[in-house]
Amino acid sequence: MTSTQNLTLIIVIMTYAGIAVGSVPRYRMNRTTIALVGAALLLATRALDEKQAFEAIDLGTLMLLFALMLVNVNLRMAGFFNWIGNAVLRIAHTPQMLLALVIGAAGVLSALFLNDPVCLLFTPLVVDLTKRAHRDPIPYLIGLATAANIGSTATITGNPQNLIIGQASGISYVDFLVHLAPVALIGLAINWLVIVLVYPNEFRGKLQNVNLPEPRVYPPLLWRVILVVLMMLIAFLIGLPIASSAFIAAALLLISRLHVHKLLKIEWELLAFFGGLFIVTHAIEVTGLSALLFEHIKGFVGGGVAPLSVMTAGLSNLVSNVPAVLLFKPQIPNFPNPQQAWLTLAMSSTLAGNLTLLGSVANLIVAEVAAGRKVKLTFMAYLRVGIPVTILTLLIGIIWLSLVV
Repeated sequence: MTSTQNLTLIIVIMTYAGIAVGSVPRYRMNRTTIALVGAALLLATRALDEKQAFEAIDLGTLMLLFALMLVNVNLRMAGFFNWIGNAVLRIAHTPQMLLALVIGAAGVLSALFLNDPVCLLFTPLVVDLTKRAHRDPIPYLIGLATAANIGSTATITGNPQNLIIGQASGISYVDFLVHLAPVALIGLAINWLVIVLVYPNEFRGKLQNVNLPEPRVYPPLLWRVILVVLMMLIAFLIGLPIASSAFIAAALLLISRLHVHKLLKIEWELLAFFGGLFIVTHAIEVTGLSALLFEHIKGFVGGGVAPLSVMTAGLSNLVSNVPAVLLFKPQIPNFPNPQQAWLTLAMSSTLAGNLTLLGSVANLIVAEVAAGRKVKLTFMAYLRVGIPVTILTLLIGIIWLSLVV
């Protein structure tokens, strides 16, 4: 390797390591600032120039992510998630049914509206209900986190890595859904079964009657948002451009009498994180490191769904799933069956996030929000469910995609 490649590799490895850990010792840095500093270092060392850095930023993915976050803000303000959460929790009569409803609601809503916001909004509801019912919150919180990841596998709009794959692959929303929704549905059932088996004492008897406060819902805003969301989903299903359709839907919701600062209260850090990450990963491609890496592993990952899934799952847990997808992105069009490879990459990078508590942002959100309510979800407690759920769901995904694509 050249000196430029060596320096680029060092910067990229340090950046990915920081992103995986989520912090830098002695500095108050998070994943976003680490990605941005990594991108700046690559520009400072001339690993890539300004033009290449701008070309690296995938505006379609950022526009789609921005639009979906705006939709989520409106749904939250309208009380949609509280209404769904309370409805789900009110009809549960047994612990098994409660777990099934939490998993089902988290899975379906994550497929439609991104998994991270669903975890952010549902975790307090789950903690409050289980405490009132004198149940152990841990199995239900694990069910929420793992189901959010599994459910998000089904659609292009389910999680950030799928957004990137959807934009890069050109696979339609319907094709993506048809091929991966069965994996998600079977995976949610497996998730429920594993948790029930791992926590047998929790899932005995019936739930105590719990009085829940009525959720605050704002009907005019709620019906308006639901109408716009339905129009957006119809646009997805009939094959209109996904990013543009979502952006137009978000723009319709911005025509409002509500204060602008409330409507735009989105995760700007996440957009900045993606911008930095796009630049860092593009440096690997520009300097030829990506081609050099895949020259050594192409014989393995090109062998079908199983080897690509294993490699993606391992890399996703090493550097996180979004960087893993960005690393594979330039090479997937060269695979013998690119559509199968794109779908495999989406499936395995998402399901791999369930292996450990650090495997996905959704898991960390559940743990952090629960900790704020004095419920500690430990690494080892999560691992008891995460390992079997990840292995079994990946096996289902591998078998399914090997047969149908």
